Amino acid sequence: MMKIELVKNTRDTFSEFDNILFAFSEKQLNTVPFKDSWTAGQVAEHMINALAGLPRLMGGPAEISGRNPGEKIKAIEDLFLDFNIKMQSPDFILPSAGPHQKESLLHSVEGSKKAMLEALEIDLSLCCNGAELPGFGKLTRLEWVHFFLAHTQRHTQQLKNIFQTFKK
Repeated sequence: MMKIELVKNTRDTFSEFDNILFAFSEKQLNTVPFKDSWTAGQVAEHMINALAGLPRLMGGPAEISGRNPGEKIKAIEDLFLDFNIKMQSPDFILPSAGPHQKESLLHSVEGSKKAMLEALEIDLSLCCNGAELPGFGKLTRLEWVHFFLAHTQRHTQQLKNIFQTFKK
């Protein structure tokens, strides 16, 4: 995917997330919609928590990977965009109990989008040494970008599902 397409995909992904998050009332944002679910505010906080490490990861130690920099993209997207799979969050990005404030979350999402767009300006072919994605090992910066986009898209869908429960 060319850089122009990545920028567009990033903007579109975050715009869709913003739009659905904005649609929630403050009360809905902090209401558990169904058994064993996070609130919409918790989903948003989790996504923000996941993206918080992006600047450090992308700016951290990296090396030439010796493989196609996008080799693992399809497998990452196939997994994270399969909405039939229930996943467990790592503890370090679990959300708080809340309450969550919509304006604060939207502001943080905007910061996350800015960090993603800035990350697109560096050499995406290099392999990051600062972290591994469980099941995938070390990723290139390009693969991390696709992971963060797929992760955001996954939680956008989750927010849409939660929002539908309030329309019934």
